[in-house]
Amino acid sequence: MYSNKNDGPRRGRSFDSMNIGFDEKLLNNELNRSTFKKIEENGEKNTSEKARATIIFSLKNEVGGLVKALKLFQENHVNLVHIESRKSKRRNSEFEIFVDCDSNHEQLNEIIQLLQKNVSVLDMEPLDNSCLHKEDMGGAPWFPKRISDLDNCANRVLMYGSELDADHPGFKDNVYRKRRKYFADLAMSHKHGDPIPRIEFTEEEVKTWGVVYRELNKLYPTYACREYLKNLPLLSKYCDFREDNIPQLEDVSRFLRERTGFTIRPVAGYLSPRDFLAGLAFRVFHCTQYVRHSSEPLYTPEPDTCHELLGHVPLLAEPSFAQFSQEIGLASLGASDDSVQKLATCYFFTVEFGLCKQEGQLRAYGAGLLSSISEA
Repeated sequence: MYSNKNDGPRRGRSFDSMNIGFDEKLLNNELNRSTFKKIEENGEKNTSEKARATIIFSLKNEVGGLVKALKLFQENHVNLVHIESRKSKRRNSEFEIFVDCDSNHEQLNEIIQLLQKNVSVLDMEPLDNSCLHKEDMGGAPWFPKRISDLDNCANRVLMYGSELDADHPGFKDNVYRKRRKYFADLAMSHKHGDPIPRIEFTEEEVKTWGVVYRELNKLYPTYACREYLKNLPLLSKYCDFREDNIPQLEDVSRFLRERTGFTIRPVAGYLSPRDFLAGLAFRVFHCTQYVRHSSEPLYTPEPDTCHELLGHVPLLAEPSFAQFSQEIGLASLGASDDSVQKLATCYFFTVEFGLCKQEGQLRAYGAGLLSSISEA
């Protein structure tokens, strides 16, 4: 699932994308010394080399605490790219502060030492050159070379995730927003090789899925391509696709692996075209697990599990289509931004909204068409 928007600012890392688990073992001095030592070693190699780093620290809820901490960055000429705060999950009397900053290794050394004297540093994630994009390296864009490398980019969510826009149908529904955060947290914690968590969907979610499933199945015989119509019954048989049941992504992933070598990876929201297409190169499809808001079952402003399972999955079970999808992904690896955008446009007008002629009739094979009642 990728965002087709290319003219807005790229979202940086955040609390969600850091995927931090606040176990007590992360808070002991040994961790901080180990992290600090790693920075020192990098600094010895090139103290003037610019790098992006993320620091999370906690503050007591007192007047002036944040100002004092941020002043340390200012005084050491460390450029802050992004700042977030949230109430501590460990202690009600504290707040956790997330900062994303640009700095060289020497400055990073100094700021960590100063912070440790004044606040509790919970975690630090320096970026080495193996994880940098073109804008950080001044050369070829980074791309995954092994399937496990997708762990480095699968959580770089650009839109939605646990956050919703004001015009989203679920924006004012606190229960729905909490549910979306639950799905986002599951996706953010997923690593290559992990089984996809099995979800106990709510009665409301199953009902919403049922409306979409029932209405679309009335249209498929007339509008869906033959490959889709061939594979959908197989999904009903082997993955329990039916009106009163939302299929589990782990079952779908196993089915696809046997059919075409594709696997499913849960994702919290929109990825950039580069990150999404990189997954296809390894026959990995990034797939959402949340269900659209029940107030508008026939509409969703973003892809949800109804779109993924009813739109994309049946054709990912078709060998020729799976091969086509992978080749688009392979072409994106290490490509320029302009080339990636062209590949994303090709993907958008084929895999998402493609039409073909079969027996003289126009048939849909694009997932956006196959999962949309009004467009079909």
